[in-house]
This record gives sequence, C-alpha cells and structure tokens, in this order.
Amino acid sequence: MHTVSFWSANLPKIEQTLGAIALFFAVLGVIFYLAGKVNGRAARPLSTAIFLVPALVLLAAGLVFPAGKTILYSFKDAYSNKYVGFQNYTWMIHNSEIHQVIWNTLLWIAITPCVTTALGLVLAIMLNRLKRESLPKSLLFMPMAISFVGASIIWQFVYNFAPPSQPQTGLLSAISRTLGFTPPNWILTQPLNTFLLMVIFTWVETGFAMVILSAAIKGVPADIIEASALDGAHGWKLFKSVTFPMVRSTFIVVFATMVVTSLKLFDIVRTVTGGNFGTSVISNEMYSQIFVRFDQGRGSALAVILFILVTPILIYNIRNLRRERAIS
Repeated sequence: MHTVSFWSANLPKIEQTLGAIALFFAVLGVIFYLAGKVNGRAARPLSTAIFLVPALVLLAAGLVFPAGKTILYSFKDAYSNKYVGFQNYTWMIHNSEIHQVIWNTLLWIAITPCVTTALGLVLAIMLNRLKRESLPKSLLFMPMAISFVGASIIWQFVYNFAPPSQPQTGLLSAISRTLGFTPPNWILTQPLNTFLLMVIFTWVETGFAMVILSAAIKGVPADIIEASALDGAHGWKLFKSVTFPMVRSTFIVVFATMVVTSLKLFDIVRTVTGGNFGTSVISNEMYSQIFVRFDQGRGSALAVILFILVTPILIYNIRNLRRERAIS
C-alpha cells in the first residue's frame, strides 16, 4: 500500500527526470549528427562551434547566470524586494559574529591545506620506498571513500564526552581519563573545537594528496635520480634539489585544491557543531542566513565574499599550469 502511494506521488517527478534525460541524449545525437555532416574548409571551425556552443550554454545557465543573480541579491534586502546598497556588506564589517566566522575561515585556509598536503607528501615519499606499498596506500586512501558527513559522524564517537560521574564512551575522553586527566567537553571548548574539526578534514583528504603526489614522484625519471646520486645528492639534499622541483607543479595543484576545499567547507561544521560554539565558517553561515534565517541578501553577500576569496587561487592555479605547459 505504501509502495503504491509512493510511486503515485512521485510519478510526475520520475517522468520529468526521464524526459530530461531523453532530451539530453537527443540533443547530443543532433550535435554528433551535424558535426559528422560538415565538410570542406569550414569543417573544423563549424565542428568546434557545434561542440562548444552547448557547453557554453550549460556554463552560462549553471554558473554565470546564478553568479550574476547572487551578486544582484547581495545588494537587496532579506526577501529581495528592494535594493539596500552595501548594507549587507557593512553588516558583515560591524557584526562581531561574522568577524569570528571570517577568522575561522582564514584559520582553515592557513592550517588544513598546509598540514594535509605536507603530510601527503611525507607519506608518499615514505611509502614509495616500500616493496608492498599498495596495502598501506589503500588503507590511507580509504577515508576518501567516506563523505565528510560520514567521517564527521565517525569522529563524533571519538570526541564524545560524558560527565565525570559516568563512563567515558568517547575514545579521546577515555584516553584522557586513562592518563589521569579530566577530559573537557571537546566540542564545546573554544578554540580547540575548531582544530578538532580540522583533524576530520585532514583524515579524509590526506589520502588524496598522498596518491597524487606519489604518482608525481614515480614520474620523476630514474636516470635523473641516478645521476644526482652519483653527484653525491642523497636524502634531504636529493629531495630538495631534484625530487621536489620535479613535482612542484603537482604539489601546487594539490595545495590549491585543498585551499578551495577548505574555503567551501560545509559538511563537517554542519554535522558536528551546526556552526555553534564558535566554529562556523563562511559557507555554513551562508547556508544559515538563507535557509534558516531566510535572509537572502546577507546570505548572498557571504557567497560573494566566498567567491572573491576563491577566485585568486583559481587564477594562480591556471597561470601555473600554463607556465608548466609552456616550459614543457
């Protein structure tokens, strides 16, 4: 009975989804058909345009248009009825809670990318020397298969706290009690709680950094390593003078990826603390302003600030990749 009612209630949505999928493949079929019919000198530019125009349309519909509307909404009131100028931005300047949010975001940017990328590099160097490296690499990469929400739930059991009169079920609290310390309420203790959330991020993302950097290190030509060794370069000197310069571009890409991921971090904060106890970041505060407090103007202003912070990193990453391609 419940199954029948479920299907009857969701049948229009299912039909719309299947219709959209069918339309997508129909458009692709038309594009491939037209591209195959083009001949002569105009074949190359027309084929390029046929494939490029749909991608540009999707880019405009999925990115450019929403970004423009977000910027527009950031200059309007909570319900987007009237323009309020820079009022939403001045609110951020004079609001002490937003100051804490921005400080937390900058703290995430300053710490998590450095720790995650450096730890991934160290693990990549160490594990590349092992004969059976696949097993430890698989174990370290395994957290990447878990979402940030799932990882946060797992680590909540580690950070769980109980009153002193009750047995400690949290791993960290139990260890502290065994060592003779009185464990604090980890999630309520500021600013310790922010650093504990960073541990979850590092646990999930280090495997990704390790795998990418390990592949880059393996790509360093063996003859260069051997020639450097014959010249007396070993250990730290070999790494500093040969290995790291050869994988610097990959290191920068991984680091930039970690910075962007830290900037738009939402899941961990929302799952563990909900942004309370001084742990909120810009992405979480943006969500709270729009979907909890129903203030579209302030939420959009926070989204614009987040976009401004991400843009220089992306520009630097693109320029670095172009420079590397020009050299090669």
